Amino acid sequence: MMKPENKKLICDANEAVARVAHKTNEVCAIYPITPASPMGEHVDVYSAEGQENIWGDVPRIIEMQSEGGAAGTVHGSLQGGALTTTFTASQGLLLMLPNMYKMAGELLPTVIHVAARTLATHALSIFGDHSDVMSARQTGFSMLFGGSVQEAHDFALISQVAALKSKVPFMNIFDGFRTSHEISKIDAISDDVIKTMMPDEEIMKHKKNSLDPDNPVIRGTAQNPDVFFQAREAANKYYEKVPEIVQDTMDEFAELTGRKYSLFYYIGHPEAEKVMVIMGSAQGPVRETIDTLVEKGEKVGALFVRLYRPFSIHNFIEQMPKTVKKVAVLDRTKEPGSTGEPLYLDVVTSYVEMGEAMPTIVGGRYGLSSKEFTPSMVKGIFDELENNSPKNHFTIGINDDVTHTSLTYKPDFQTRKSTFNCMFYGLGSDGTVGANKNSIKIIGETTDNFVQGYFVYDSKKAGAQTISHLRFGPEPIYSSYLISTANFIACHQPNFINEYDILKKI
Repeated sequence: MMKPENKKLICDANEAVARVAHKTNEVCAIYPITPASPMGEHVDVYSAEGQENIWGDVPRIIEMQSEGGAAGTVHGSLQGGALTTTFTASQGLLLMLPNMYKMAGELLPTVIHVAARTLATHALSIFGDHSDVMSARQTGFSMLFGGSVQEAHDFALISQVAALKSKVPFMNIFDGFRTSHEISKIDAISDDVIKTMMPDEEIMKHKKNSLDPDNPVIRGTAQNPDVFFQAREAANKYYEKVPEIVQDTMDEFAELTGRKYSLFYYIGHPEAEKVMVIMGSAQGPVRETIDTLVEKGEKVGALFVRLYRPFSIHNFIEQMPKTVKKVAVLDRTKEPGSTGEPLYLDVVTSYVEMGEAMPTIVGGRYGLSSKEFTPSMVKGIFDELENNSPKNHFTIGINDDVTHTSLTYKPDFQTRKSTFNCMFYGLGSDGTVGANKNSIKIIGETTDNFVQGYFVYDSKKAGAQTISHLRFGPEPIYSSYLISTANFIACHQPNFINEYDILKKI
């Protein structure tokens, strides 16, 4: 067992992911889209500076005219035997779908790193939810969800290794803005760990599988009904192996770094009767709430989903407490006209297919377009589960006075805090955000404190109000929501004093 790497990194998830992607690939095809653009910018800078991947080569960075072109570049580069990746979000991911079907169908191992973002429907939004990645779940890509900057960093490597071992391509998914732009102190993965994890034998198989005039093969054919169906089903055996391969890769990663992961991760009371199922950055407030409620003697828990596709029914049921009576499944997307959102349907199906005694299962929507999701809302959902017939297909965090789907909750619920909380008011482009990014990095680098920096600004960016939310303290920080009670407030625009209640959250 290698000694765990102690090097600390103060960065956001975009930078954390870009570092791993650059080390483990030979080609990066890029095209900018908020909030995934910094990943492409980082790898471009790394290569421009001559930084090498783990094989001593400088990865080639290719910027295309659209995300469709970037996906086509990835597809072609993989056919040529090069290890290739790209980064995207939202409409950009939709433009990649045709190529994604081809890459998955041809079993080409790659990772697309996605800062998950809202799709434009009645309006455009640059903020985060899962509507983009849920639109790609039928492509055949495996889907790994990280809930923090550390997990996004670690899953970038785990997904890359698992893709090569399984020949099934992956999406490494983390929440746009809330995780992609949140500055945190993480344990960096060393080059030695990356070299140890990357499977040389599988890499050589990928290279030998390339289109080569000296070893000609036929690919990209058109097939008639006599063989298409059979050939489509022939890939089943690869997908059946993915969960085990991902878990084995996670176990190897744990041996090398000390950070242990599983396909599904349960927290809470061992004999919980009420359980929440959720994935992504929302696991932060859920964890805080459950810690608080379990301390008070309540039998509650939560199951966090990491590997969402392929969905391992056996592993899911195995992790769920046998004592559970009521389950709330939370989706960060909306599918109008469906009998339920994707994760909810998967959970219901899991119980039906395994023949397990069915608890009461309800589904809800939260956090669309980065709408706040706080411990108060988590507590409100558990309160709703107390009812004999809890509301199904509910919403939380909004007041739905049109179709009355929303749950009520008490906003004054508090979890235990060990952090010092600061808020800074400024104007876009006045330097406040940049200064606070430096401040939180200095605190992280010069003290033993865990740190978190998150910066709120709207889509107008320059010239609009910004609020910087800084937390630091002696314990890991799971609060993936805005500060509601601050120990320190600063205002960098004097006219705000007359316009806003600056001290409301002091």
